[in-house]
Amino acid sequence: MGTNPVLIGPSILSADFRRLGEQIAEVESAGADFIHVDIMDGVFVPNISIGFPVVEAVQAATTLPIDVHLMIVEPGRWIDRFAAAGADTITVHVEVDPHLYRTLRAIEEAGAIPSVTLNPGTPVIMLEPVLPIVRQVLIMSVNPGFGGQTFIPAALERIRRVRAMLDEVNPTCRLEVDGGIKISNAAKVIAAGADTLVTGSAVYAPDTHIASAMRALRTEIGNVSRQ
Repeated sequence: MGTNPVLIGPSILSADFRRLGEQIAEVESAGADFIHVDIMDGVFVPNISIGFPVVEAVQAATTLPIDVHLMIVEPGRWIDRFAAAGADTITVHVEVDPHLYRTLRAIEEAGAIPSVTLNPGTPVIMLEPVLPIVRQVLIMSVNPGFGGQTFIPAALERIRRVRAMLDEVNPTCRLEVDGGIKISNAAKVIAAGADTLVTGSAVYAPDTHIASAMRALRTEIGNVSRQ
């Protein structure tokens, strides 16, 4: 199993965009390690979210790294733009890019961390060709496109499989999980081999106390790391 420290990154997809700067500041002061930004085009996924101006606004609002997940067709066309907007990590999907190796190299050349992901129904073997060159793998534990979904239990086995694959060829690569992450399942996800959690509604849901939610997640993670 990897030895990376566990990181938590709130997803602004679930934030109140009327108070986005304030909500980013709240998670930063509560100990977030990065900010996760979901870019959706309404083609690859059935939703449209945000673009370059919001990434630029997030960069202006925080000193934390910005983790950008591109749920779009032809991601290679936009790597330089997202890197210039402030993306520190850029994740692309295996399903949409026939030139995946080239795109991941372009991410690195643009000064960002190359990351790859795949949908819950895509076999994890599709990751194998690029595992040696990425610095992060994202396992989706919901079907991408909308926040607030329920964690798919089968994702745990996918996390275990990918962690074993990484331990053989790229053991320092981060293994991120996004989708339905809550206090009730965070420990299981970490125990399966993840070291990076994206959490949305568990932190940003209405009437949720952000600092308390972040502390509760840290407690769960701490319990696993001491086992």
